Amino acid sequence: MADYAHPEMLVSTQWVEENKDDPNVAIVEVDVDTKAYDEGHVPGAVGWAWDTQLCDTHQRDIAPRENFEKLLGESGIDNGTSVILYGDNNNWFAAWALWQLKIYGHQDVRIMNGGRAKWLEEGRELSTDAADVSAKFYSASDPDFSIRSYLPDVQKATQESTVELVDVRSPQEFTGEVLSPPGLPETCQRGGHIPGASSITWAKACNEDGTFKSFDDLKALYEGAGITGTKPIIAYCRIGERSSHSWFVLKYLLGYDNVTNYDGSWTEWGNLVGAEIEK
Repeated sequence: MADYAHPEMLVSTQWVEENKDDPNVAIVEVDVDTKAYDEGHVPGAVGWAWDTQLCDTHQRDIAPRENFEKLLGESGIDNGTSVILYGDNNNWFAAWALWQLKIYGHQDVRIMNGGRAKWLEEGRELSTDAADVSAKFYSASDPDFSIRSYLPDVQKATQESTVELVDVRSPQEFTGEVLSPPGLPETCQRGGHIPGASSITWAKACNEDGTFKSFDDLKALYEGAGITGTKPIIAYCRIGERSSHSWFVLKYLLGYDNVTNYDGSWTEWGNLVGAEIEK
């Protein structure tokens, strides 16, 4: 992991094994399958539900600041805690949680490389007990939306050649053959992709064991599609979770400075009246 631009953003499963009982470390599992945590998790880990705790359940948005503060405090996390995130699907929603933690200014947050799959593959201990944590006080910073793109940013990008759009969905979603991954209800009225976007599926950044590919392999993957980091990059997917994974790769593993996540993504663009679509 030492070759990455920011290797400090990752920890190994062995590191978690050795540090999971440290009172200054909080292990948090965030899964696509919100039932996975109850079936067995890293001992001492807290489980977060992406669909209720990491979003605004009243309107479409990320978790409101006050909700976020309450979630972290109840999870035994204060502003000085080292937060280690992991989950299923190669850390798909763990990256989504990290992106929000960075929006709200948490300094020490990292991802367990390989996620839930690697922990299971290595036969490490699992627990079905809920984490025994004491509530703490957490104060979120004013949100830093410099790492987030909105619809007007993307509309402007389609009219200019100064921004790279990266669609991280599957090739079938990119061409409009399907509207969303199987079993996921958030969808759109039309299929296809945002004009000018490059297709670089998020999962191509990972090895078979769920760990991230090497710096050289990641660089070759993106440069092969013309993404070199010389221009600002906007990543998007369906609802912003897979693109947060690619955002993490581009920003922290490759070290590209100007990378944002468009979490409105295809469920916004594909439902927008009059929006131009390519297939």
